[in-house]
Amino acid sequence: MGADALNTPLLKMFLFPQVLYIADRSVNLERISFDCLGIRKLCFELLDLKDAVENLCGNTRTKYLAFLRLSEEVVETEHELNDLRKLISAQGILVHDLKSGVCCELDEWNQVIGDIRETEQNQENSKLEDPLPNEAEDHKRIFLENVDVLLAEHKVEEALEALDIEETSHPELKGSGDTSSAEPSSYKSAFLKRKAMVEDQLVEITEQPLVGILELKKALSGLVKLGKSALANQLLLKSHGSRLQRNIEAFLPFCPSYLETYSATLSNLVFSAISLTSKDSSLVFGDNPTYTNRVIQWAECEIESFVRSVKENALPSETVYALRAASICVQASLSHCSALESQGLKLSKLLLVLLQPYIDEVMELNFRRARRQVLDFAETDESLPLSPRFASPLSIFATSSDNFLIGCGMRFIFIIKEIVEQLTPLVIFHFGVNILTRISHLFDKYVDSLIKALPSHSEDDNLTDLKEALPFRAETDSEQLALLGTAYTVADELLPMAVSRILSALNESKEAGTGVGDNIIATSSSTIELKDWRRHLQHSLDKLRDHFCQQYVLSFIYNRDGKTRLAAQIYLTGEGKDLFWDSDPLPSLPFQALFGKLQQLATVAGDVLVGREKIQKTLLARLTLTVVMWLSDEQEFWGVLEDQSAPLQASGLQQLILDMHFTVEIARFAGYPSRQIHQMASAIIARAIQTFSARGIDPQSALPEDEWFVETAKTAINKLLQGASGSDGSDIEEEHLMMMHDDGQMMMMMSDGGHILMNDEDISDSDDSPSSLSTLGSLESFVSAEMGELESPGYLTDPES
Repeated sequence: MGADALNTPLLKMFLFPQVLYIADRSVNLERISFDCLGIRKLCFELLDLKDAVENLCGNTRTKYLAFLRLSEEVVETEHELNDLRKLISAQGILVHDLKSGVCCELDEWNQVIGDIRETEQNQENSKLEDPLPNEAEDHKRIFLENVDVLLAEHKVEEALEALDIEETSHPELKGSGDTSSAEPSSYKSAFLKRKAMVEDQLVEITEQPLVGILELKKALSGLVKLGKSALANQLLLKSHGSRLQRNIEAFLPFCPSYLETYSATLSNLVFSAISLTSKDSSLVFGDNPTYTNRVIQWAECEIESFVRSVKENALPSETVYALRAASICVQASLSHCSALESQGLKLSKLLLVLLQPYIDEVMELNFRRARRQVLDFAETDESLPLSPRFASPLSIFATSSDNFLIGCGMRFIFIIKEIVEQLTPLVIFHFGVNILTRISHLFDKYVDSLIKALPSHSEDDNLTDLKEALPFRAETDSEQLALLGTAYTVADELLPMAVSRILSALNESKEAGTGVGDNIIATSSSTIELKDWRRHLQHSLDKLRDHFCQQYVLSFIYNRDGKTRLAAQIYLTGEGKDLFWDSDPLPSLPFQALFGKLQQLATVAGDVLVGREKIQKTLLARLTLTVVMWLSDEQEFWGVLEDQSAPLQASGLQQLILDMHFTVEIARFAGYPSRQIHQMASAIIARAIQTFSARGIDPQSALPEDEWFVETAKTAINKLLQGASGSDGSDIEEEHLMMMHDDGQMMMMMSDGGHILMNDEDISDSDDSPSSLSTLGSLESFVSAEMGELESPGYLTDPES
């Protein structure tokens, strides 16, 4: 194919695009090559830029650190500049003060020199006018010069003496002087100026912290000579007050080292200062009442401050050491007050008024602590340091099961003894009655704890919970009697010994004519006499005794099912059998059982309460009285008898009267006849006679003579005693008193072994019939029966009462 073939249109159409494409690709390749060169160049530039940035960052960090160091140096320089400014300011103030002081001194001396020059000029003028020498003017000039020299040398006493002599020689210096002439007025002005300078130096002496007493007195006497008595009195009180405050501040850091006696030391500091101030005042001012009253007012303020210091540095108030410290404080302070009375300062009343809240607080918290210890039954009592004379009386009541009773009694006595030992004589004199009252209240708590240890016939849930918390329960007769004996021994023997210091001190004050009512402090309990305190203790013992008797009698009267053994049905009979014609009349079975129960208890009491026959008789008498009182007050019993449907017979009335006579004879036989038992039995008989009389039974014909009942009751006692050798009457249970038949009838056991059948319908509990005491002859003869009467004995009471 030739060149011409290439020029054909068809070939051009085919090859031209290809050529264009190749040319375009060539251009692109050239561009790409050019772009690659540009990118490489850009990368080199970026690398250079990176190096530059890194260099810049390094320089910036270095410069920043340098900037921080420079900032710190600037701050330090500012602090130094501030310190320099303060130093310059302080130096400036010092220079200014020195300048002011020097200027003042220069002004004063210039003024004095001016006065001297004026005086000399006047003298020269006087010499020119009168060539003859003026001796009076020379004297004045020389006097003033001498006084100035004495003041410059701080010889205040000599200057004062010179002024006093000059004032005595020239009376016109005391008054207003002659104002018509300028010369004497000028001299008087100079004289008064020296007098004021002497006063200033005397005041300066008194205000010195370490001025001596002798120097202080001289300065104050000088002020009095200058006619400044009021100022001298003020400076006297100020000086002594400052000295006292410094002494107290020096001692306060040592208070923790003297826990019990720090208050006595403070008291000694305060009242010694008061005494010294009073003496100095009398020496300087005499007996001037104005200044004496000011000393008293100052002393009262110091006493108030003293009481505050005692409270602030006191131990916790509930500790026994706080009680001891408070007692020592009262003893020391009142002793000082008594000594000050010879100087005309009566401060005891104020002191007691200020100390009473503190003493009351310490007493209250100590007795609260004592209550917690008395009621803390878990605490062991092995380490109680009681002497044998306190521990021995309680040892006889030790039971085989537990020493709880002895531990409680010993702990109570130890607590009381510990409190009483902390008291001082003056505390006992002023607060003894209050302390005895608190002790009696503490004894109440002790008795309450013993009552909780006794069984109770009917116990609610709360009382049961309290009893379950106790480590000991007195279940047997011997344990209960030991509990009672412990309480009586504590109250009758040990407690009086523990508080003997208080009792003897109060008795001595009463015998000396300064009874408890004459105490300086009047409290709500100050009217309580010692007999009243003993009666309070006896009241607590009576509460314990009555609780024991009540639960003991109720456990006898009621069985475990809550049914009464002493029912009215035993006095209801349908046979009408007359006891008077019975060959062997006896009291009803419940009263026979009561006799056996009392005999058994008396035997146990004789073994437990050895040597305490009075307590034994008291308990037995109260038990017998409790039975009669229960019968008198039991409405269900009387409701059955007073029911109109009840089959009353004369034999039932005879049996009831015989039971009452039997009860009275039990008391007489056991050696504890009681007027109360006699009266209660008489009231029951009167009510029974009235009840039976209302149902048509004639007492005159139905009842034998009173002597028959008395002799029958005595005979019954002898029979029961003879039969007691083989059986114990106290073992009679309810089944021996009443049995129920299957047909619904109740069989009542009679004293002769027989029985009476009654229908249940015949027994009613209504209480519609009224009752009143009978006035029949049989009742009157019963009440007037001769018997040895014994009132309920009371322990811890004076023989006079």
